[in-house]
Amino acid sequence: MGLLRAVDPADLADVPFTYAEVGATADPVLPAGYRHSGHAAVVGTGRAAFERTVAAVFGWRVQRGVGLRVRASGPPTEPGTVVVLTAGLDRLGYDIPCRVVWARTEGDEQGFAYGTLPGHPESGEEAFLVRIGPSGDVAVELRVFSRLATPAARLAGPLAWGMQSLATRRYLATLRAAARG
Repeated sequence: MGLLRAVDPADLADVPFTYAEVGATADPVLPAGYRHSGHAAVVGTGRAAFERTVAAVFGWRVQRGVGLRVRASGPPTEPGTVVVLTAGLDRLGYDIPCRVVWARTEGDEQGFAYGTLPGHPESGEEAFLVRIGPSGDVAVELRVFSRLATPAARLAGPLAWGMQSLATRRYLATLRAAARG
């Protein structure tokens, strides 16, 4: 998907997810049969840092911070929003389609998760959460369960997992910068 053509997010509104456990990143235990990844970090302190970090998450800044182009049918605050992330050059990029499965938009913990759609190199789900604790510390948590889905991703094997690890480090750096303002 996406090589020499762009996928329109609207065309993916009713496409089924590529995995059965839709919404499982909201559960305390991630589903079996997938590679699990969880990263948490304190990125700042205070209500203003919390609000800036939440705005970055809900403004697709995390994805843009790793160099992905974002085309979405709506905001990540709305379950059902389709987002097509594109890695690489404009017309030679690789489209990575996802759909928002849940969102928390109020309170001291906010964020969202999206799940993979056909054409994504992985199958699974990724959540982006921001919390402010009683002490005022602002923490972010990334929760992922996934497995390699496309022949190219499976062929790349460790390289594909390395790319995911690099993206996670960049996500956290982007959120630290957002918290600082």
